[in-house]
Amino acid sequence: MVSKQYPGRIKNHGLKLELFSEDDIREIDYATRDVLANYGVQVSDEEGLQIFKDAGCEVNFDTKMVKIPSKIINQALQTAPESFYIYGRDDEHTIPLVHKGPVFFTNFGTGIQMCDYLGDNKYHTRDSTEQDLADTAKIVDALPNLTVYSLAVSARDWAGKGAEDVHEMITSIKNTSKHFHHIDPVAENVDFYWEMLKAYYGGDEEMARNRPIMSMLVCPTSPLELSHNAAQVIIKGARYGIPVNVLSMAMAGGSSPIHLTGTLVTHNAEILSGLVLSQLANPGARVLYGSSTTTFDLRNGTAPVGSPELAVISAAVAKLGQYYGLPVFTAGM
Repeated sequence: MVSKQYPGRIKNHGLKLELFSEDDIREIDYATRDVLANYGVQVSDEEGLQIFKDAGCEVNFDTKMVKIPSKIINQALQTAPESFYIYGRDDEHTIPLVHKGPVFFTNFGTGIQMCDYLGDNKYHTRDSTEQDLADTAKIVDALPNLTVYSLAVSARDWAGKGAEDVHEMITSIKNTSKHFHHIDPVAENVDFYWEMLKAYYGGDEEMARNRPIMSMLVCPTSPLELSHNAAQVIIKGARYGIPVNVLSMAMAGGSSPIHLTGTLVTHNAEILSGLVLSQLANPGARVLYGSSTTTFDLRNGTAPVGSPELAVISAAVAKLGQYYGLPVFTAGM
């Protein structure tokens, strides 16, 4: 339970938009549990399948489908913490993530291009680089209303050369004193992240585990799949003590039902499956209920993150995360 008050970081109490009653949320919860227990979620990772199997879930290793009963969901919700700190390089930039707690803000990511201003309303668009990543980290570090640096752009100059995501991590934590939220983690390289976290604390594994200066965001694949990368990031994050933001990016009318309530059920099932996996891998693992779910623009083939529907969905999933007693991370206002 979070109790310590770090200086100057407790603010924005009371910012909320209530869309549903408790009865409305319970109906979505019941529908979600029906989907997970009777249809299931695809887990495209052998270790993940075995973890679910060992916990008592019905697992088909041929189709990779996992059916998760309510009992196991309830056990995971009991062990998942309702609050925890995410740490900066100093106490000033350490903040509490609390169930129904204060609201904090981060930048949006991750972009793959930069737009250089050439003057006289002329611009040049190019791939983003490691230097751009360092510059955006420094900008966010200087902005008092942003409390976490989320990976803003990719280090595309490392693409194809190996370990692009590792360079993104080390460049980010070198250029901001705020907590770093890695939006582009690669499962096979989480071990390297862990080694760098330990190195930051002079090799002290206990400090690295108790005060991680980074967290990871991972997306299920809509509809209803935990990919190999997603499953392994969740498992390794849980075991290393690195907080994991399980964030669905379902698109209503594309990868989820056109009706928003149906999309909320799909979204919820994806997040709960990731939550359960984290708690089976390490009970008490720090996890966030995340969302960048929106609609699908059928005309342009895009996922508009500035649409009114995203704001409505974000308010709805925030209510779901609160219903389950979890810290919540949502996209857009």
